[in-house]
Amino acid sequence: MTRYFTEDHEWIEVEGDIGTVGITDYAQGQLGDITFVDLPQVGANVDKGDSVSVVDSVKAASDVYTPVSGSISEVNDVLGDEPELVNTDAEVGGWLFRITLSDPSELQELMDEADYKKFVESL
Repeated sequence: MTRYFTEDHEWIEVEGDIGTVGITDYAQGQLGDITFVDLPQVGANVDKGDSVSVVDSVKAASDVYTPVSGSISEVNDVLGDEPELVNTDAEVGGWLFRITLSDPSELQELMDEADYKKFVESL
């Protein structure tokens, strides 16, 4: 599986034509304690850059943007009862949604892990 990152601190891990999306550990650290996650609707068709989710924390509400275009195929329902999972396991168990990619070439516009690390260090 290959993982990509956005400048808005989302990650997407791709296997075949399915991407699993979440916010980065850096993002959850900036937000503080997550109190609620508003997940997208399964079946929704979205375009790259669309706001598809909102993560509420003790500090602020933050939009989550889809890093690619496609159709929402699954959401992480566990977050309804355990939004804090985004804090404790942001880049594995705290994933937000899965998307069936409609244009895999959009992945080429995202950062790889090394580039994302450099990006965060520059902030």
